[in-house]
Amino acid sequence: MYNHNDAVSPVIGVILMVAITVILAAVIAAFVFGMAGGVHSAKNVAAVAEQVNSTGIVVTYHGGKDVGYVTNLSITWPGAAPTMVASAPNLKVGQSFHSMTGTSGKDRVIVIARFNDEKEQVILDTTV
Repeated sequence: MYNHNDAVSPVIGVILMVAITVILAAVIAAFVFGMAGGVHSAKNVAAVAEQVNSTGIVVTYHGGKDVGYVTNLSITWPGAAPTMVASAPNLKVGQSFHSMTGTSGKDRVIVIARFNDEKEQVILDTTV
Protein backbone atom coordinates (compact mmCIF):
# COMPACT_ATOMS: atom_id res chain seq x y z
CA MET A 1 0.00 0.00 0.00
CA TYR A 2 1.08 3.44 -0.84
CA ASN A 3 0.62 6.35 1.56
CA HIS A 4 0.58 9.72 -0.26
CA ASN A 5 0.46 12.29 2.59
CA ASP A 6 3.69 14.01 1.54
CA ALA A 7 1.97 16.96 -0.23
CA VAL A 8 -0.19 18.11 2.69
CA SER A 9 2.49 19.90 4.66
CA PRO A 10 3.99 21.89 1.72
CA VAL A 11 0.53 23.05 0.57
CA ILE A 12 -0.38 24.33 4.04
CA GLY A 13 3.00 26.04 4.28
CA VAL A 14 2.47 27.84 0.96
CA ILE A 15 -1.04 28.95 1.96
CA LEU A 16 0.25 30.36 5.26
CA MET A 17 3.11 32.22 3.54
CA VAL A 18 0.69 33.78 1.01
CA ALA A 19 -1.70 34.81 3.81
CA ILE A 20 1.10 36.44 5.81
CA THR A 21 2.33 38.26 2.71
CA VAL A 22 -1.18 39.61 1.93
CA ILE A 23 -1.71 40.80 5.51
CA LEU A 24 1.71 42.45 5.63
CA ALA A 25 1.05 44.19 2.29
CA ALA A 26 -2.31 45.50 3.54
CA VAL A 27 -0.76 46.93 6.73
CA ILE A 28 2.06 48.62 4.80
CA ALA A 29 -0.40 50.03 2.25
CA ALA A 30 -2.55 51.47 5.05
CA PHE A 31 0.39 53.46 6.41
CA VAL A 32 1.78 54.46 3.01
CA PHE A 33 -1.55 55.77 1.72
CA GLY A 34 -2.40 57.53 5.00
CA MET A 35 -5.40 55.45 6.00
CA ALA A 36 -4.14 55.25 9.57
CA GLY A 37 -3.31 58.97 9.82
CA GLY A 38 -6.78 60.19 10.82
CA VAL A 39 -6.72 58.74 14.32
CA HIS A 40 -7.64 61.39 16.91
CA SER A 41 -6.01 61.12 20.31
CA ALA A 42 -7.87 62.32 23.38
CA LYS A 43 -6.43 65.16 25.43
CA ASN A 44 -5.89 64.70 29.15
CA VAL A 45 -7.71 67.34 31.24
CA ALA A 46 -10.30 66.94 33.99
CA ALA A 47 -13.07 68.65 35.92
CA VAL A 48 -15.34 67.52 38.75
CA ALA A 49 -18.85 68.57 39.77
CA GLU A 50 -20.48 68.44 43.15
CA GLN A 51 -23.78 69.50 44.65
CA VAL A 52 -23.09 71.94 47.50
CA ASN A 53 -26.67 72.44 48.66
CA SER A 54 -30.18 71.61 47.45
CA THR A 55 -29.88 73.72 44.28
CA GLY A 56 -26.23 74.79 44.05
CA ILE A 57 -23.69 73.01 41.86
CA VAL A 58 -19.95 73.69 41.74
CA VAL A 59 -17.68 72.59 38.88
CA THR A 60 -13.94 72.65 39.61
CA TYR A 61 -11.40 72.58 36.78
CA HIS A 62 -8.44 70.35 37.66
CA GLY A 63 -6.36 70.70 34.50
CA GLY A 64 -4.13 67.81 33.49
CA LYS A 65 -1.25 66.90 31.19
CA ASP A 66 -2.69 68.94 28.28
CA VAL A 67 -3.74 71.99 30.32
CA GLY A 68 -1.61 74.29 28.15
CA TYR A 69 -3.69 73.50 25.07
CA VAL A 70 -7.11 74.43 26.54
CA THR A 71 -8.51 77.68 25.13
CA ASN A 72 -11.90 77.70 26.88
CA LEU A 73 -14.43 75.73 28.90
CA SER A 74 -18.16 75.48 28.31
CA ILE A 75 -20.55 74.12 30.92
CA THR A 76 -24.09 72.90 30.42
CA TRP A 77 -25.91 73.50 33.68
CA PRO A 78 -29.33 72.02 34.51
CA GLY A 79 -32.09 73.85 32.65
CA ALA A 80 -29.71 76.13 30.74
CA ALA A 81 -27.97 76.25 27.37
CA PRO A 82 -24.19 75.64 27.23
CA THR A 83 -22.28 78.71 28.33
CA MET A 84 -18.60 79.53 28.00
CA VAL A 85 -17.43 80.09 31.55
CA ALA A 86 -13.74 80.86 31.05
CA SER A 87 -11.15 81.24 28.34
CA ALA A 88 -7.36 81.38 28.27
CA PRO A 89 -5.45 83.13 29.80
CA ASN A 90 -8.10 83.69 32.50
CA LEU A 91 -8.71 79.95 32.91
CA LYS A 92 -6.78 78.66 35.93
CA VAL A 93 -6.28 75.17 37.34
CA GLY A 94 -8.31 74.84 40.55
CA GLN A 95 -10.81 77.46 39.44
CA SER A 96 -14.44 76.79 40.48
CA PHE A 97 -17.62 77.76 38.68
CA HIS A 98 -20.92 78.02 40.57
CA SER A 99 -24.50 77.54 39.44
CA MET A 100 -27.66 78.20 41.37
CA THR A 101 -29.90 76.64 38.69
CA GLY A 102 -29.81 73.07 39.98
CA THR A 103 -32.80 71.21 41.29
CA SER A 104 -33.24 69.17 44.42
CA GLY A 105 -33.08 65.98 42.32
CA LYS A 106 -30.34 64.60 40.12
CA ASP A 107 -28.91 67.14 37.65
CA ARG A 108 -26.74 66.43 34.61
CA VAL A 109 -23.66 68.61 34.18
CA ILE A 110 -21.53 68.55 31.02
CA VAL A 111 -18.16 70.30 30.68
CA ILE A 112 -16.60 70.71 27.23
CA ALA A 113 -13.02 71.85 26.72
CA ARG A 114 -11.97 73.54 23.48
CA PHE A 115 -8.32 73.21 22.50
CA ASN A 116 -5.98 75.37 20.44
CA ASP A 117 -6.30 72.94 17.49
CA GLU A 118 -10.03 73.91 17.34
CA LYS A 119 -11.15 70.47 18.56
CA GLU A 120 -13.57 70.01 21.42
CA GLN A 121 -13.72 67.21 23.97
CA VAL A 122 -16.20 66.38 26.72
CA ILE A 123 -14.13 66.29 29.89
CA LEU A 124 -17.03 65.76 32.29
CA ASP A 125 -20.49 64.29 31.81
CA THR A 126 -21.99 63.43 35.16
CA THR A 127 -25.10 63.57 37.28
CA VAL A 128 -24.98 65.29 40.66
